[in-house]
Amino acid sequence: MRIPAHSVSTAIRDDIVSGVFARGSRLTEEVLARRYGVSRVPVREALRTLEPEGFVVTRRHAGACVAEPTDLEAADLLEARTLLEPLGAARAAQRRTEAHLKVLRGLVRLGRDRALRGETEDLRPLGGWFHETLAQASGSPGLIALLGQLRHKIAWMYVVERPARPADSWAERGAIVDAVARGDADRARALAAHHAERAAAAHRLRPGPPRPRAGGPVRGSQHSVNTAGTRN
Repeated sequence: MRIPAHSVSTAIRDDIVSGVFARGSRLTEEVLARRYGVSRVPVREALRTLEPEGFVVTRRHAGACVAEPTDLEAADLLEARTLLEPLGAARAAQRRTEAHLKVLRGLVRLGRDRALRGETEDLRPLGGWFHETLAQASGSPGLIALLGQLRHKIAWMYVVERPARPADSWAERGAIVDAVARGDADRARALAAHHAERAAAAHRLRPGPPRPRAGGPVRGSQHSVNTAGTRN
């Protein structure tokens, strides 16, 4: 069974975002192949995919390494999101389906209920699912891909402070959904811009870890790539 390179790139990206691979550390094909239980071919293809995404760089005499983004690059990502998320919301108002609305309303209802009860542990992943669904509702594959990359890279570079009033954040999301449901693109864009700007203020740069020694051990246990959906 040949494991597709996109499954390997997802696994490597997730490990970079979660800090398993430190910034600047080497990514050797042999070590990665052993970690994910695959051959070196999909690893090589995955590393080539992750380089233009900005997670991996190729250095002379070192090969593939985890990128080390600058503070300026990190700031640009937040600004890009504040521009692209409102565009996605406007497109969603024009192209959303009833299925999108059902999921968005369900997430808002769940987020509001948990925020009001003080059950804040799951609010961050719920917010991520909300914004991913809103992007999907835009019906624009290019925009969906860009926003997905931005979310991954921002999670890698930033920590996010919990809002003092999480119910307010979910009320803002609910207002966005109402505008999307009415097909009011201008209103959806304005509300999403306000929400994105407020969210950006809660982000704090994640301190970079000390650079590991070349060839040093990788944190985390070895695991296999999820092979669901692969073909023999």
